[in-house]
Amino acid sequence: MKNILINFFATILVAFLLSFVLPWWSVMTAALVTSLFFPLKRAAVFFVPFLAILVFWGLYSFILSSGNDYTLAKRVATLLYLGGNPYMLMIVTGVIGGLAAGFTAIFGKQFAALSIKKR
Repeated sequence: MKNILINFFATILVAFLLSFVLPWWSVMTAALVTSLFFPLKRAAVFFVPFLAILVFWGLYSFILSSGNDYTLAKRVATLLYLGGNPYMLMIVTGVIGGLAAGFTAIFGKQFAALSIKKR
């Protein structure tokens, strides 16, 4: 349980710091790094980074969109057939980022196992 919480908050922290200097794929880098340094077992390898980035991107998009009264988010939600609902767009944004982070964390776990096995 302790390792899960450490991985969760470390993923959010690393993703937040990398978001200042890298584009959207920085969440994948954050998930890779945290999966290498804080290993998890079984399904937690996917779901912990998935939930961490879902929360991070969901809150981040909410904070960015609330500054302009959700004007751009409503327009993008209309383009994506979400009925102009900016909150649904934030959920979709979080899920997409979470999927990217989850799959990258699985890759990081497999990479760590492979590099340990070669030694």
